[in-house]
Amino acid sequence: MTLSVTKVSAPAKRFLATLLPLVLLTAPLPLVAQSANSVADDLPLEEIQTFAEVFERIKRGYVEEVDDRTLLRNAMRGMLSELDPHSAYLDEEEYRSLRESTQGEFGGIGIEVGTENGQLMVITPIDDTPASRAGLLSRDVIVAIDGTPTDSLSLQEAVNLMRGEPGSQLRISVLRAGEESTREFTLTREVIRSESVKHEVLEPGYGYLRISQFQSRTPEQARRSLEGMAREQPLEGLILDLRNNPGGVLQAAVGVADLFLDEGLIVYTEGRLSDTEMSFSASPETPAGDVPLVVLINSGSASAAEIVAGALQDQRRGVVMGTESFGKGSVQQIMPLGNGEGLKLTTALYYTPNGRSIQAQGIEPDVEVVRGRLEIAEGQRRIREADLDGHLSGQDAMPRERAEMSQRLREDYQLSEALNLLKALNVVDRRRR
Repeated sequence: MTLSVTKVSAPAKRFLATLLPLVLLTAPLPLVAQSANSVADDLPLEEIQTFAEVFERIKRGYVEEVDDRTLLRNAMRGMLSELDPHSAYLDEEEYRSLRESTQGEFGGIGIEVGTENGQLMVITPIDDTPASRAGLLSRDVIVAIDGTPTDSLSLQEAVNLMRGEPGSQLRISVLRAGEESTREFTLTREVIRSESVKHEVLEPGYGYLRISQFQSRTPEQARRSLEGMAREQPLEGLILDLRNNPGGVLQAAVGVADLFLDEGLIVYTEGRLSDTEMSFSASPETPAGDVPLVVLINSGSASAAEIVAGALQDQRRGVVMGTESFGKGSVQQIMPLGNGEGLKLTTALYYTPNGRSIQAQGIEPDVEVVRGRLEIAEGQRRIREADLDGHLSGQDAMPRERAEMSQRLREDYQLSEALNLLKALNVVDRRRR
């Protein structure tokens, strides 16, 4: 179809004068190399005329005057937001905030959100932030932010509302699954400096590595943690905790998986353009060796966390335990624009080494264990020697650190079961020798 200006209305002519340079500036390089006439040939004439008519009617009749720049930006925002929940047009502040969050420092309440069926949903609260301390949970639906209903907001608008000056307060209304009434949370914003990696020794020989999100520094931090635990005592088992990890940088996920794998595919991507088709494989060096491994996931484990869990599961490197993950298996590229703003565009899908798509599927655990708390029913606890008055002490009282860890294992059923599984794997392994 040839686009002839003699067939186009006057408003459409004015709009095309704006639209064609915009298409050429934002198009991929092969498209830019084409002539303006070639681009115009591919544009749908009727839709362009309708767009131009809508543009002109807003300019003439909207209750308040709106400048061309605002209308065009809104058009671009709408064009991207209708593609999928993760593509977005980013103004300068949004672009800067996104870059800051991948570096591990940003302002806000420490929460990762997404949309599902038109609802603003908590993917996960980040560890040691106002959101996690207040008790927000994965899959909580945020229905209002400071009194503003979220069903009228785009994802980026909701994120902008939740960010603000440290020390200022934010009020959100949350609807939790299985509950009829909303919960109200009042949070105080902080400068979020999230350390993505933590580690500790649960019991002699059994390590715990927690990764709360994947930042550019995460692989090196995880490597140092593994080496530090191994220096204290050779590891007989390790728990990799990816629960409520919303994802992050793709290269960081590859780097972490590589710490546990010495060969084979980690992840690959497929998209329409050749530069979006990538594959990543493990290098021979691995600080974790063949230490028995349990990977904890839940519904808050998304994106990069699912890449790591899927790779370790497909390569039979560890046992994945917990509940089904979130299912965010799409790749977003952050593209800087010439005006200091940016574009976040979904360009490909992730696939595990065995060719499983993560998108809207998630990772199924090898061993399903729901989160809970170990409790002893009243009257069921049996009396032991240590409960009798005047009993002889066979050894010193339990150290405080061990008592605190024992309490933590009682409160975190999934963690307790992961530790039990590691011990069982070691027992079986010793009997086979």
